[in-house]
Amino acid sequence: MHKWKFIDTAYIYDGSFDGLLTIVFNSYISKTVPSRIVTSEFEIDLFCNYTTLKTEEKKTNRIYKGIVKNISYDCLLTAYYTYLSNCNNKELDILKYILLGFELGPKIDHLLSNPLVLSMQKTKKRVFGEFHRLCGLLRFIKLSNGMLYATIHPDNNIIELLGHHFISRLPNENFIIHDKNRNIALLYNTNEYIITNAKNLTITSLSEEELYYQNLWNHFYNVIGIKERKNSKLRMQFMPKKYWQDLIEHVEQFN
Repeated sequence: MHKWKFIDTAYIYDGSFDGLLTIVFNSYISKTVPSRIVTSEFEIDLFCNYTTLKTEEKKTNRIYKGIVKNISYDCLLTAYYTYLSNCNNKELDILKYILLGFELGPKIDHLLSNPLVLSMQKTKKRVFGEFHRLCGLLRFIKLSNGMLYATIHPDNNIIELLGHHFISRLPNENFIIHDKNRNIALLYNTNEYIITNAKNLTITSLSEEELYYQNLWNHFYNVIGIKERKNSKLRMQFMPKKYWQDLIEHVEQFN
């Protein structure tokens, strides 16, 4: 990245992907790279210069189109999946990755000899892998008010990806997906969805139908289980233990 000047300034943004793309636009135009990119929730270092950058839709749209046209859609997708990850300093890595993409063009997608590109591709694969697993492992329960509700404890912030997945499959159902690690929830009402803080989220009791089928399923699960053939290691290979707490069948009781 020989074209870019590294400056001793940290940028503060609103935490959104659009806000991050606004920073990418400003850096591209000014040919500068900040020392850090943080949200207002981070602890401020008194010995560092900070600049707050507001999200600007026009800049976001221009850089979005610029990435797709001059680099590739896959580059944009890699940046977005990295943004959803739990990696430290991900914002700065995304900025450097996109700026490098503007230098190299489409070939950046295959430049795995570059440590930054390799790291970004691995992160993308890890985030997509967790999303793919939870598409099959997420369990909805039916509440007494008829709404479907599911809890998840993902490593990465994939709640919106899961929301789009289940909206396309359950378009006529009202449902909530609750990320308990981040205390946020996606609410869908058959027409639109929002992602909101779940601090004050109140869940009603389970419906009688739900209780009946849960008891029926657990009874079936117990009956077919053969204690002598239990293989906990193999079970965890197919279904990591960290996901068990969100399963209706309460796998932990069979250990």
